[in-house]
Amino acid sequence: MQNKSDVETLESFLEKYLSLKSEIAKIIVGQDEVVKNILITIFSNGHALLIGVPGLAKTLMINTIAKCLGLNYSRIQFTPDLMPSDIVGSEILDEDRHFRFIKGPVFANIVLADEINRTPPKTQSALLEAMQEKAVTVAGKNFKLDEPFFVLATQNPIEQEGTYPLPEAQLDRFMFNIWLDYPSFEQEINIVKATTSNFNPKVEVVLSANEILTYQEVIRKIPVPDNVYQYAINLASITRPATKLSHPWANNFISWGAGPRASQYLIIGAKCSAALNGKFSPDIEDVKNVAHLVLRHRLVKNYKAEAEGISTDSIINEFIK
Repeated sequence: MQNKSDVETLESFLEKYLSLKSEIAKIIVGQDEVVKNILITIFSNGHALLIGVPGLAKTLMINTIAKCLGLNYSRIQFTPDLMPSDIVGSEILDEDRHFRFIKGPVFANIVLADEINRTPPKTQSALLEAMQEKAVTVAGKNFKLDEPFFVLATQNPIEQEGTYPLPEAQLDRFMFNIWLDYPSFEQEINIVKATTSNFNPKVEVVLSANEILTYQEVIRKIPVPDNVYQYAINLASITRPATKLSHPWANNFISWGAGPRASQYLIIGAKCSAALNGKFSPDIEDVKNVAHLVLRHRLVKNYKAEAEGISTDSIINEFIK
C-alpha cells in the first residue's frame, strides 16, 4: 500500500485538478472530456494527438492549459518547407568565430505541433526523436529538454491532399488520440457570446512545473490489482490478428493490432483516471475509460473494414464487450 504522504499527494492532486478545470473553463466553453484527456496525458508523462476540424479552439485550449500549469509553451506550424533545424534549433557562427547553438521552439514544456501531417517525414522525425528521448542531438552534441516535456500534435481529418501521414511506428509514440467534436448548440451560443464581446477573462496559474513532476511520480506509484493488469494486456492482445488470443473482429477487420506500448499506456492512463476519480487504485472501468484513446491510432483497418464502412471506434467497442 502507498505510504501516508503519497495518499496525501493524491488527495491534493484531485483538489488541484478541480481548480485547474474551473480555471480552464473561464476561457474554454464545453470540451470538458477533451480537457480531461489532455490533462491525463500530461500527468501520465505522455504525448497526445488531437484530431479535429479547424475552428474548434485547439490552439487556444493548449495555450490556456499551459498558462494554468505555469509552463512555457511554443507553437510550431508544420508546413511542407519546414526543416528539422526549424524545430530543434541550429548552430550559428558568432562574432568570435565560435559555433553557438541557438535553441529551437522544441525547448519548451508544452509544444504544440500544429498540423503535424503537413510536413515531410524528415522533419516529423526530428520532433519524434525529442518526444522519445526527451533530448535532441545537433552536430553530435546532446541537449536535454526541459522537464516536464509534453507534445500535443494536431491533425485536420478533412483535406488530406498534400499531407504526409504519420507512419504507424511514429503514431505509436503518442499515448492518446483525442477526437474533438463540434460544440453543442447551447455551448456554441456561449462561445459566440464570449468571443464577440469585449469580455477578456484572465486565468490564474494553478500548478508549478515541480508539482507536475511530483504528481507524475506519485501516479506511477499507484498499485494496480492483478486482474486489471490481465484485463489491459488481454485487451491489447485480442486486437492482434492471426495470433492465439485474437478476437474474431481482429481477424476480419484489422491488418495490424496494438503493440506492447498500448498495454503500458492502458495501465498508466487507468492509474491517472483512477486518481482523478478520487480512487487510490484503478479498476477495469478505468482501463475502459482510456481504451479508445489508447487504441484508436494503433489499429490498422484492412480493406474489408474500409469497404463495409466499419469505424475503428466500433471495432474497439466490440473488443471492450
